[in-house]
Amino acid sequence: MRYEDTEFDPTTDAEREAAAREAELARKIRREVLRVQSGAADDDLRADRAADEEQRAERERAARLEHRRRSSLLWQLFSGNILVREGFSDYYRYLLYMAVTFFVSIFVMFTALHLDLKYTRLEREVQLLRERSVRLQEQSFRSTTHSAVVRALAERGIPLYDPAAPGEIIED
Repeated sequence: MRYEDTEFDPTTDAEREAAAREAELARKIRREVLRVQSGAADDDLRADRAADEEQRAERERAARLEHRRRSSLLWQLFSGNILVREGFSDYYRYLLYMAVTFFVSIFVMFTALHLDLKYTRLEREVQLLRERSVRLQEQSFRSTTHSAVVRALAERGIPLYDPAAPGEIIED
C-alpha cells in the first residue's frame, strides 16, 4: 500500500473562518468608506433620522391620545382606575352612598310599580263587585214588590191583612 503525501495546512478551521470574517468586514468597511466619500451615506443618514423622528412623533401622539383617554373621567369610571386615583380615596364614602341610593331608588320604583299594578287590579275587581251588587239589588227589589209578596202568600194559602193599629216610629 502506498501512502500519498498531501499538503499540510497548519491553520485550523476556526482560524480560516475568522480570516473569512475579517476579510468580509474589510470589504464592508471599504464599501462604506466609498459611500461616505460619494455622499450616499449622508442621504441615508438623513433618511434614517427622518424616519426616527417620524416614529418618535407617532409614539408621542399615541402616548398623548392614550393619556387623554386614560385621564377621561368616563373612562376612569368604566375601567375602575378612578378608585386608585390620588385624592379620590376621600370620596369613597360619597360614591358608595350614591350607589346605595341609586339601587334603593330602583328598588322603590319597581316596588311602587308592582303595587300600582296590584291596586289597579283590585280596583277593577271592586268595580265589578259593585256592578254585580247593584244588579242583584235591582233583581231583589223587582222580585219583592208588594204585589209580588201578596201573590206569593196567596199561592201558599197565607192570608195577608193590615195591622189594626198603625206602627210606631222609633226615634233615636
